[in-house]
Amino acid sequence: MAGLDAAAVEAWLAGQVDGFAGPARFTLVAGGRSNLTYRIDDAAGHAYALRRPPLGGVLSTAHDMSREWRFISAMAPTAVPVAPPRAYCADPAVTGAEFYVMDFVEGTVLADPAAAESLAPAARARAGEHVVEVLAALHALDPDAVGLEGSRKGFAERQLARWHQQIRNSGVEGAELALLDEIHAALAAHVPPQTRGIVHGDFRPGNMTFGPDGTVRAVFDWELSTLGDPMADLGYLVSLWQEPGDELPEGADPGPTTVPGFPTRDELVDRYARTTGRDVSDLPYWIAFNRWRSACILAGVQARYLAGVMADDGYADQVRARVATGRLLGESAKEALVAAGLG
Repeated sequence: MAGLDAAAVEAWLAGQVDGFAGPARFTLVAGGRSNLTYRIDDAAGHAYALRRPPLGGVLSTAHDMSREWRFISAMAPTAVPVAPPRAYCADPAVTGAEFYVMDFVEGTVLADPAAAESLAPAARARAGEHVVEVLAALHALDPDAVGLEGSRKGFAERQLARWHQQIRNSGVEGAELALLDEIHAALAAHVPPQTRGIVHGDFRPGNMTFGPDGTVRAVFDWELSTLGDPMADLGYLVSLWQEPGDELPEGADPGPTTVPGFPTRDELVDRYARTTGRDVSDLPYWIAFNRWRSACILAGVQARYLAGVMADDGYADQVRARVATGRLLGESAKEALVAAGLG
């Protein structure tokens, strides 16, 4: 199986995971540009998930397995639901890369409207509410108290510099680069006062599994997690949260929350503010920031494919179809800045 030496991993599991019993069956759950995830079913009826980096195209600061392991291990004893961590392997000789193993958490991942429709309307409403409650629980944690020490000041400044450099290195040019440069300048000139907390970095329903009643059973994909301003997570969640009737760019697929029954964006923000007691007046900045960041990511991927520096894996046509999405994100980021009086 690509990316996995089943025999070597099984031998490693036998020595590292209490209760593991071979032989095991390995199934690829998710692959592509993100980390690879495999389901492992052992002879004793236990199910585990193994996460490792993709097989190629890995950026120097991306796909850090030790980061994911450190964050889910810190979350495990808290009110933030994560898959119970089992073991971490720092030796790439086992299967070609570092990896970690956690319990496999069954449930519904809200990746698309079809998944959302599998939940009853009342469960959809509860899913929206519980997503916010979990985010509030995450942001209530003291990083030092859960073993995630570090000052990590200047979160917005670091992120702005990182993604601005990424688009310049990726070959984005012309009107698209000019728009992203313009938004970057406005964001950099109006960074709001920042607080310190744990930032998931990719907090959305597609990175969670839900029970039939709509409760979040586990939050996944901690590869972008860091210490910074928690408003970045709320801004990201709101910037991606679609509502029925939202105008979508040509070629874009509707998200799960376009299915009736989920809370609106305003209801999410109101619930977060009431639950946490936080001031959310700077949220427009973080919505604009996250739309700009997403536009940078899409523009960079598009530029690399059109330059022919990525393998021909059938994804290029999808990239071209998402050009409009990237442009809309850039334009909507500028609109958000103008609406907030910052652009």
